[in-house]
Amino acid sequence: MNYIHYIIVTVAFLLVGGTNAVAQTDRNLIRQGNRAFKSQKWAAAETQYRKAIFKNQKNPQAIYNLGCALLMQQKDSLAMVQFGNAAQLESNIFRRSKSYHNMGVVMQNHREYAQAIEYYKMALRCNPQDNETRYNLALCKKLLKNNQQNQNNKNNKDKKNDKNKNKDGQNKNDQNKDKQNKNQDKNNSDKNKQNQEKMSRDNAEQLLNAAIQQEKATKRKMQKAMSQPRRKVYDKNW
Repeated sequence: MNYIHYIIVTVAFLLVGGTNAVAQTDRNLIRQGNRAFKSQKWAAAETQYRKAIFKNQKNPQAIYNLGCALLMQQKDSLAMVQFGNAAQLESNIFRRSKSYHNMGVVMQNHREYAQAIEYYKMALRCNPQDNETRYNLALCKKLLKNNQQNQNNKNNKDKKNDKNKNKDGQNKNDQNKDKQNKNQDKNNSDKNKQNQEKMSRDNAEQLLNAAIQQEKATKRKMQKAMSQPRRKVYDKNW
């Protein structure tokens, strides 16, 4: 749980210094702003605090209360400016610690834990006895550590996924290469088979042609032999 210090400055609290008319005017305006703040009329309180600051720009209580009114309206960035200004102007270290505390709360709510830790440390330097600030500081340190561990785990997971992705890509390339080699071997085998079949056909045609030629030659020899006149054989008289 985050604790925010809301100091609603009372008239007695603001009675610091002289009683001149200007000072009395800004105190009256702060009083009006405090009444609006207690009634949860944040915008009306903001208006009165701004009027007080217009009358006295170095009034740290008016500036601090303006930061609180802005914070209740979720105007965090504007509230941070006012708390920072109040811390610089405030001479009372205990009131200054409350400005730093609230700045830490704003950063913590925005999960800017490292910055929140620094503001809480500044608050504790002003008021070491502030247990609420000490609790928030310890909580932010834990949350920051958890965030860092989660980020490291995410980075390691991303690296592992990238490594697996590269490995899968390499395996896929190897598979494609093996497939290409197999296709090439198949093409070579088919080509060799076709060459062998072609050679077999060529050999068969050559053998057939040779047989035909031989048959023709044999037939010519027989025809030639048949066309020659036969020699007469006479029986001898003994």
